[in-house]
Amino acid sequence: MSSTPYQLSDATRARFDREVAKYPAEQRQSAVMACLSIVQQEQGHVSRESEDAIAEYLGMPAIAVYEVTTFYNMYNQRPVGKFKLNVCTNLPCQLRNGQQALDHLLNKLGVEEGGTTADGLFTVQKCECLGACADAPVMLVNDRQMCSFMSHERLDELVDTLKAHAKN
Repeated sequence: MSSTPYQLSDATRARFDREVAKYPAEQRQSAVMACLSIVQQEQGHVSRESEDAIAEYLGMPAIAVYEVTTFYNMYNQRPVGKFKLNVCTNLPCQLRNGQQALDHLLNKLGVEEGGTTADGLFTVQKCECLGACADAPVMLVNDRQMCSFMSHERLDELVDTLKAHAKN
């Protein structure tokens, strides 16, 4: 935990204001997910200090913000690599090689589950159901791009493509 409290910049506060304006005044706390997303876009992760600042801004208990951050795996509570690779390991994906896909990525990239490669490019972690069980094993890249039928060959191609993209 840093010794300096997180301060909302004027630009961040303006973005928060636009989100809060979408809700009735008495329901401003409904903008919590949008505010967390904004902080993550700006900083790459959501620190405990930024959660506290969001709680204060929205007028809600800090624990309520922490509950949201810890419930959803799309919020990074610590810095992650340029490419966050979430592999589904719920039962349907497990039955269709989800764990093997995760293990393959971990071995290929030389990291432990939840770890980041030394070059800062990849963070690999397991995740909860992505809602595409028929396409298993599935994964999500940077919380945005769903990838289906991820055989070892397809995983290797994805990693190579992302590495090449990072060089450009």
